[in-house]
Amino acid sequence: MLTVAQMVAAEQAVFDTGVSVDALMLRAGQAAGEMVWRIGGVVPTLILCGPGNNGGDGYVIAEFLQDKGVPVTVAAMTEPRTDAARNARARYKGDVIALADAVPKAQLVDCLFGSGLARAIDDAVWSKFVGLVTASRRSFAVDLPSGADADRAVWLNDPLPFDHVLALGAYKYAHLLEPVASDCRSLSLIDIGVAAQHGAATRIAKPVIVLPDAQSHKYRRGLVVVLAGAMPGAALLAARAAQGAGAGYVKIIGAGDATAQLPADIVWVRADDADTVGEALSDPRIGAVLAGPGLGRDSRSEALVDAALGCCHPLVLDADALHLIGARRQKVATRAAPVLLTPHHGEFEAMAEAAGDMATAPNKALRAVALAAAFNACVLYKGADSVIAAPDGRVIIADRRCAWLSVAGTGDVLAGCIATRLANHGQTLHALAEAVWLQDRAARNAGPAFTAWQLAQALPLAVESCLER
Repeated sequence: MLTVAQMVAAEQAVFDTGVSVDALMLRAGQAAGEMVWRIGGVVPTLILCGPGNNGGDGYVIAEFLQDKGVPVTVAAMTEPRTDAARNARARYKGDVIALADAVPKAQLVDCLFGSGLARAIDDAVWSKFVGLVTASRRSFAVDLPSGADADRAVWLNDPLPFDHVLALGAYKYAHLLEPVASDCRSLSLIDIGVAAQHGAATRIAKPVIVLPDAQSHKYRRGLVVVLAGAMPGAALLAARAAQGAGAGYVKIIGAGDATAQLPADIVWVRADDADTVGEALSDPRIGAVLAGPGLGRDSRSEALVDAALGCCHPLVLDADALHLIGARRQKVATRAAPVLLTPHHGEFEAMAEAAGDMATAPNKALRAVALAAAFNACVLYKGADSVIAAPDGRVIIADRRCAWLSVAGTGDVLAGCIATRLANHGQTLHALAEAVWLQDRAARNAGPAFTAWQLAQALPLAVESCLER
């Protein structure tokens, strides 16, 4: 996934090999045209061409579809203004009408602006454009819907859904981040021969989970410890999810004796004050500690967070714990063992306020990177477009998450899953990505509606689908 500037650099690297701008445009337009033809067949098609190279792609697509027998109408906003676009227009042998004279067709292909747009489209052009798109039965956008900002992932005009969006060469932030991502209903990546760029953000992929070997035992599989606070039910949800994600051993540390309320396969460790919590956390066999689900925000909760920060194990901080670490940012940042932070939007804003101004970050992904750097911790910024970020700038985006996850307790399940993946192999960014993918797959396996408990129970099947064979 590339920014506009990174995409320009990637294309320049192709040109440096001897490929001309015209040849690359031909490659992109024909590949996009083939996708339109495979989906739409010979449906009468209106292609809207803008003044730049995105418009040039449109002329190539028109020529391709015309050769396939598709009834094509090309409507141009203006004459082409780049050499490659002018050459593509000259190669196209069909008629071209003015955008103002266009009438709706069953199928529309948007090649007005693509990912190069930096300001809102003029009202008159936008009004005509919206009318043509909404009147079509099927709409395509080539590279990016016109009216969207590729890097900031926002609409510069009003939101306008497209049935199919054909990303040229690489995904852009707007393809995967809300609010634009939801309006790219079906998203396809069109290979045009550009190489991956160092440091570019990536889209989440199905993880590969290694089977336990013959030497594995419960501690090698990962001992996960969950700290229980004011609402121990949340800690229990996280613990059950930790088991479902493959932990070898799960303990809950909390005040009082809750043994009677726990399943027989989860151990309760009684710790009534910070000192006994700290003592319980001194076990060198612990693979990861989770603090936050149902923790509360009182003085005892603060003491539990301090005890967690003081231990020597990898640490996942979630939910209430995130509201308590603003004043402890230096402790988090200087901790020897890794820390993973899992905020939703409200928790993110609270931590961002404590960390300082992040207004210059243009989108959610880069804000997550800024927060990760401020706390020297890996961050999972949750949502329909979850962003996983490391302090060194690495970014993974999990877009189009299962909407049924908007249920109380699913965050606790995710936190337990993260703790297990971290305890299993200790790789922070991968632990977050694996857990996010597993939670989403478990949600889809669980059916159209579920409780958080049912989601936790669906995790083993999600893990099984990722096992290395």
